[in-house]
Amino acid sequence: MNTFQRLRAEYRSSLKSMDTEETFDLIFYRPLGFVWAKIARRLGVTPNAITIASIFLGIGAGVAFYFNNLWINILGVILLVWADSFDSADGQLARMTKQYSRIGRILDGLSGDIWFFCIYVAICLRENVTSEFFSAHHWVIWVGAVVTGVCHATQAAMADYYRQFHLYFVKGEEGSELDRASDLWVKYHALSWRKNFWQKLVLMFYTNYTVGQEKRTPAMQRLRRALEKAYNGKIPMSFRQKFRQGSKGLMKYTNILSFNTRTFALFAAILVFRMPWLYFAFELTVLNGVLIYMMWRHERLCKKAINWID
Repeated sequence: MNTFQRLRAEYRSSLKSMDTEETFDLIFYRPLGFVWAKIARRLGVTPNAITIASIFLGIGAGVAFYFNNLWINILGVILLVWADSFDSADGQLARMTKQYSRIGRILDGLSGDIWFFCIYVAICLRENVTSEFFSAHHWVIWVGAVVTGVCHATQAAMADYYRQFHLYFVKGEEGSELDRASDLWVKYHALSWRKNFWQKLVLMFYTNYTVGQEKRTPAMQRLRRALEKAYNGKIPMSFRQKFRQGSKGLMKYTNILSFNTRTFALFAAILVFRMPWLYFAFELTVLNGVLIYMMWRHERLCKKAINWID
C-alpha cells in the first residue's frame, strides 16, 4: 500500500459512517479536521484539548458578531468555521487513536451549545443597540432568544439521537454512542458526590439529556425493548440492513439540523441582510418544521420495524 492509499484508508477510518456524513462536511470540514487531527496526534494533543480550544474560538465568534461592522463580522465567521473544524478534528482524532470517553462525547456536545449561547447573547445585545424596534422593546429579542435556544437544543439533541440509532444498525454497539437512561442512572448512583463531584455532575446532566431524547421517541423505545427481548443484543444482519435502508433517507434531515445549515443561515442574516434577528426566525420556523417532520417519519419507521421482528 502506497502513502496515498494509506492516508486515504486512515482518513476513511476517521469518519463515523458515510451514511451519516453531510456532503459539505466531506468536501470541507472532514478533510480539514483530518489535517488538524494528524497534527494533534503528532504533538500529543488529546481530543478533549481540541474540543476546549474550539469552545474559546466559538466564544470569540460570538463576541465578533456583536459589532455592527462587516469586517469584524467576517472575522467572526472565520472563528466559527475554525471552531467547527476543531469540532470535526476531535472526533476524528478520537477514532484514529481510540481515545473514546463519555466525558469527551459530553464535552463535544456541550461545545456547540456554548458557541451558540454566546452568539445568541451577542445578537440580543446588538439588536438592542442598533434596532429601533428592539431598542424600544428590549424584552422581545431576549424572549425570542430563550425560545429559540430551547428549540435549538431540542433540534440538536434529536438529530444526534437519530444519527446514533442509525449507526447502531450500521456498526453495532461498538460503532455507536447510543446510551440508555436506565444504565446511566445506575452509573450515576454508583458515584459519590464527595469523591466524584464533577464526574457525577456531568453524568447527571447527560442522563437527563438522554431521558429527554427517550421521552420524545416512544416508538423507538418500544422497538429497542422488542429487539432486546427477541434477539438479546444479537440483531440479525437482515434486520439491520432493512432498518438501515429505511433510516438512511432520514439522515439528510439530521444533517440539516446540525451545524452547516444553521451557520449558512446565520452568516446570511449577519453579513447579507444585516438583520441578525432573522436567524432566530429561521430556527423557529424552518428548522422546527424539519424537526417535526423528521420525528414523525422516524417514529413511523420504528412502528413498522416492530412488525418485522420474527
